[in-house]
Amino acid sequence: MDSQEPWNLENGGTNGADMKGLDKEASFADRRAPHNTSASSVLRKKSDPMLVPAKVRFLVLRQVLANLQEVILGTKLAILFPAIPLAVVADLYKFGRAWIFALSLLGLTPLAERVSFLTEQIAYFTGPTVGGLLNATCGNATELIIALFALHENKIHVVKYSLLGSVLSNLLLVLGSSLLCGGLANIKKEQRYDRKQADVNSLLLLLGLLCHLLPLMFRYGGSGGPGAASIAEYTLQLSRASSIVMLLAYVAYIVFQLKTHRQLFESPEEEEDGEKAVIGFWSAFCWLVGMTMIIALLSEYVVGTIEAASSSWGISVSFISVILLPIVGNAAEHAGSIIFALKNKLDISLGVALGSATQISMFVVPFCVIVSWIMGTLMDLDFSLIETGCLAFTILITSFALQDGTSHYMKGVVLFFCYIIIAACFFVQKIPLSQMNIANFGVEAPAGVSSA
Repeated sequence: MDSQEPWNLENGGTNGADMKGLDKEASFADRRAPHNTSASSVLRKKSDPMLVPAKVRFLVLRQVLANLQEVILGTKLAILFPAIPLAVVADLYKFGRAWIFALSLLGLTPLAERVSFLTEQIAYFTGPTVGGLLNATCGNATELIIALFALHENKIHVVKYSLLGSVLSNLLLVLGSSLLCGGLANIKKEQRYDRKQADVNSLLLLLGLLCHLLPLMFRYGGSGGPGAASIAEYTLQLSRASSIVMLLAYVAYIVFQLKTHRQLFESPEEEEDGEKAVIGFWSAFCWLVGMTMIIALLSEYVVGTIEAASSSWGISVSFISVILLPIVGNAAEHAGSIIFALKNKLDISLGVALGSATQISMFVVPFCVIVSWIMGTLMDLDFSLIETGCLAFTILITSFALQDGTSHYMKGVVLFFCYIIIAACFFVQKIPLSQMNIANFGVEAPAGVSSA
């Protein structure tokens, strides 16, 4: 093998004529995973080749500059990248903790979009199955990392609020805005989509809702009795068993989506899309690892300063966790879903919003319960009465809105205003931090069960 061939595979980021290696690998683009055309693709911009001057003779340096251009400058959110070093400086020099929180949130926004982009690039080379699994695992990496750090700090309320908010944001804000904007932009056209995909996601969301309702009803049904401590322990055991079932259901969903019924999750728009990889496999992998580490750092800042930001801004922790954090994590999906809806590609918009909500509900939430079990932390599926009620109403109204296979802007109006009302509810809800864990569990932790 010629010694130059491995480098040719990485020349996707260059703009010259030496892209032969990439052309070999680009054939994988014709075997893409379902909905690999993610929301991040519409946020990319064609960056000027200013970082790769023609006079650069060293192939390695040219490759590094090309990848830097594609990964850092290849997004419309690149203007927010300076917030990352500013957050680190703010932490090192002990600036106000509210500033650290705000800068970390801004820095997480482009990182979430770039992780989605990098998983797409890897999927071009791994084929549809591995690419689909990678996308299913890393699709909500930001929310998952924030939740894991919050678990480590024993901030169960932040975990529950942020994951609940991500589901509400995808189903009401992202989907509602998409249907609203798409309906207005195509007001003289009939907007249709395939109901089969929406039905599958709705069924999974209803299964997840059942797993949230049972611990809640279990706690309220046995409250005030002589075995209150036992009820808390049984609720925890039920939540852990339900989490295992939810993870098994999610695995079945992945097999259903990628293997047995893959045609339900593909759309003609994706097959017509001729996009190709712009960076090589190992470059994308290294960038993905590096950005995941940066997300972990900023997530630690966010979790450590959320109470200080709440106190400084006079905003409840519940509002920050349910509304602000998910908006940051879903920024790329939100923008992409709206743009696809404007182009009357509702199948992709629904795939983005419903797919992300399903992943959070059926994978991230039960995964966090299992991880907390391993860590010895008390986390169950009882999200309290108001939170579970909002989740139930959201899933039901979304299912009703999508039952006929057609869309218009009025559906988007209703979903969007439902989100505004729920946001107002959490804005006025100001539960003291000392009472949040009590509100989550209902009773004092049972003897013999560690609270971390």
